[in-house]
Amino acid sequence: MHTHVGIVGAGPAGLLLSHLLHLHGISSVVLEARTRDHIEHRVRAGVLEQGTVDILREAGVSARMDAEGKRHEGIELRFDGEPHRIPMTELTGRAITVYGQQEVVKDLVARRLDDGADIRFEVADVRIDGLTGDRPTIRFRHGATEQELSCDVIAGCDGFHGVCRPSVPAGELTVYEREYPFGWLGILAEAKPAIDELIYCLHDEGFALYSMRSDHVSRLYLQVSADEDIAAWPDERIWSELATRFRLAGSDWRPNEGPIFDKGITGMRSFVTEPMQYGRLLLAGDAVHIVPPTGAKGLNLAVNDVWIMARALDAWFNHGDDEPLHHYSRDALRRVWRAQHFSWWMTSMLHRFGDDPYELRLQIAQLNNVVESTAYATALSENYVG
Repeated sequence: MHTHVGIVGAGPAGLLLSHLLHLHGISSVVLEARTRDHIEHRVRAGVLEQGTVDILREAGVSARMDAEGKRHEGIELRFDGEPHRIPMTELTGRAITVYGQQEVVKDLVARRLDDGADIRFEVADVRIDGLTGDRPTIRFRHGATEQELSCDVIAGCDGFHGVCRPSVPAGELTVYEREYPFGWLGILAEAKPAIDELIYCLHDEGFALYSMRSDHVSRLYLQVSADEDIAAWPDERIWSELATRFRLAGSDWRPNEGPIFDKGITGMRSFVTEPMQYGRLLLAGDAVHIVPPTGAKGLNLAVNDVWIMARALDAWFNHGDDEPLHHYSRDALRRVWRAQHFSWWMTSMLHRFGDDPYELRLQIAQLNNVVESTAYATALSENYVG
């Protein structure tokens, strides 16, 4: 088999790239290790920047997002038991949309299959060869059949644990990373959200985030230690701790409770690989960078990567211009490092790194700067909405 672009990974990056290439008349084959059901129900991020929303609309895959997504024009910062709203749209003219990553994946899979796309689920034993030649090859097993796909370009959209990045010879990539001493305990609950906009909360006991997935499903997070055992957090303890951290001074306000149908602990890390390309291999999304979820940038960075990549491939395949392709890493990394800085800043401002009371007072001083200064609030808003 041969295709213009072999795409490894059917997450939002790989699927959106396949669709954008299709719009430019460029063929692709998408290979995914998991089942379709798995990728369509894997709970991930849920905050879409204005730019991501615009790209999905321009690509013609936004109908359900526009109907079901929740437009938010501000966020709340809560600390010292007091709420402070940041009016993002008033400050920037832009907004965010709350719409689950798994819903974006469902929309893209449906559209690509309707268009006759070649998406192969449950592939195994993926190997990549010939990255510095004109026809790199992806070998894989699909069912009981060994297959070989030659490509003009390979797009590695297969996540941090995928095979694409490790296929680059040692010494060709530089890795920058940081591990944080805490994680997020996240839950999905059948509970009507008690809020209209997200709440980011700093408390003596640690960070908490109040979000939602729909009018009837709440998404909440608690900062816990990096080695925390989820078994130590029965539902009653989770709701009690959420009530404590979100408590307002002089009020009995608390999150609405309901049955928890999903919970888990996610580690916090920052990770960037440079460059984001090697020979005929282009890397995107979690395969090449990870940010702490505090800034809500992971999915949005992946979308930005493949938007840049698709434009570069269009220039090359359809117009004979290879300069944008050579500059893919440079152009994508500008945004990646801005997002890394913003996610680090939000994480540092809102999480407890220990029991040092001096550090806590510095964090509160920084938060007061943000909520009292239009310049600080605008800078946060510009980065948050994208």
